[in-house]
Order: sequence, then structure tokens, then C-alpha cells
Amino acid sequence: MTPTLFLTVVALHVMAAISPGPSFVVSVRVAVSEGFRPALGVAFGFGLGAAIWAGAALAGLAALFAVAPLALSVLKWLGAAFLLWLAVQMWRHAREPIATPELGAMPRGILSAIRLGLTTQLANPKAAVFFGAVFAGLVPPDTPLPVLGALLAAILVNETLWYAVVARLFSAARARAVYARIKTGIDRAFGGLLAALAAKIAIG
Repeated sequence: MTPTLFLTVVALHVMAAISPGPSFVVSVRVAVSEGFRPALGVAFGFGLGAAIWAGAALAGLAALFAVAPLALSVLKWLGAAFLLWLAVQMWRHAREPIATPELGAMPRGILSAIRLGLTTQLANPKAAVFFGAVFAGLVPPDTPLPVLGALLAAILVNETLWYAVVARLFSAARARAVYARIKTGIDRAFGGLLAALAAKIAIG
């Protein structure tokens, strides 16, 4: 695998990571409602999830989906159910005031944040299909294991860094102040968006 090809795969993943989806909605919501530290944990969870899907694609999961579409359908429904659950939670708690450090401890620990990011990422099996398509077309079958390991590491870093930037931007004091004023409307909008994305995953 040439350096140019390696960088091409990495660049394609960067573009995929930046495109809005369930991960972006969850990242923004955690950043503005809970602050930078939990949102950073979520970002790392997203990175872990992306690396897991990429590794699964390398192991042939995308090929399995192609020959056994029912398996992909089941994963889609499970993922959609989890995202719908998140949407309902956002809607139900929309009227609750924003948590602030002055009112007590952080509302979410770092391990809980990582788990949320990882689960959200794994709830979207389309990532496995994306990686399967990219890897099948661009990664030579004789690529050495160290290079494949470096590719997975790059995917983890890409995803984590992008959502770390999102976390920093939306956890800023000004963003949190705006969110505190219109929290009910934003949470319900985010809940509705997540529900729509869940439906898209389930029927897509």
C-alpha cells in the first residue's frame, strides 16, 4: 500500500467523519449541556467505534452483510432503536435546567461518556458498509498487518480529533449560555433529529 493510497483512505474517512449524523447531534448536545470533559470522552468513544467498524470491515463483516442482508437489517433495527431511545430521553428531559459545575459534580463521568460515544457509533452499521466499500476498493489484499494497524489508528485519531474540535467549540461559555436560554427548544429539536436519523437508518 503506497503512502498516497494510505493518505487517500484517511482523507475519505475525514470527509465521512465530518458529515453530519447521529454522532454530531450527540456530540453537540453533550458539549453544550455537560461541558468539554464529557464531550471529549464521547469523542474518544466515537473514535473507538469507528476503529471497531473499520476493523470489522477488514475482517469481512461488510462482505457478510452483502450475502446475508438480514444480518444488516437486524443491526440497523437495533441501532435505530438505540438512537430512538436517545431521542425520547432528550425530549422527556428537555424542560430540565442545564447542569452547571456550580450546582454539583459533572453530570456524566468520563467512562460513561466514552460508553455513550461508543454505543452511538456502533448503533450505525452503515459505518461498516462505508469502510467495507472503501477498503475493498482501495486497500490491497496483501497489505501488511502493521500498515493495517496504522490505518485503524489513523481512523481512531481522525474521528476523535474531529469530535474533540466539536466539543471545544460547543462547550464554550457563550455556546452554553445560549443553550441555557433555549434549552427546551434545542433538546426537542435534537430529539426530533435523532428520531429522524433513526428512521433513516432503519429503512435505509
